[in-house]
Amino acid sequence: KGTDYKTGDGTCVRDYIDVTDLVDAHVKALEKAKPRNVGIYNVGTGKGRSVKEFVEACKKATGVDIKVDFLPRRPGDYAEVYSDPAKILRDLNWSARYTNLQESLEVAWKWQKTHPHGYASS
Repeated sequence: KGTDYKTGDGTCVRDYIDVTDLVDAHVKALEKAKPRNVGIYNVGTGKGRSVKEFVEACKKATGVDIKVDFLPRRPGDYAEVYSDPAKILRDLNWSARYTNLQESLEVAWKWQKTHPHGYASS
C-alpha cells in the first residue's frame, strides 16, 4: 500500500529477516537470560528493502508472475522501518546470517511446495 513514499522506488522500506535467523536470535537471548534480567533487542538485518524489491524477489524465487495491486498508502505508515542490530551483536554476538532475500524466499517456497498442508500429516 502506497507508491508515493520518499524512498528509492516510492514503496515502503522494511527489514525482512529470515525465520531461521529470528529463531537463532531468540535462542541466543534465552541462553543469556536470567530471572528478572532479560535483554531487549532489535532483531533484524539492519538493512531495509522496499516492498517492490520484496515482490520482485518473490517472483524470482517462485517463478510465479505475482499480480500486484498498488493501493493508496495507509495513514500513519512510515516510509522506512528497519532495525539497528548493534546491541544484539555486542551483547550476544548475534547477527543475521541469511541475508539474501531471494535465497530465503526460495527455501521457504520449496518447503511450502513439498509441504502443502504444513506440518499436518498426509
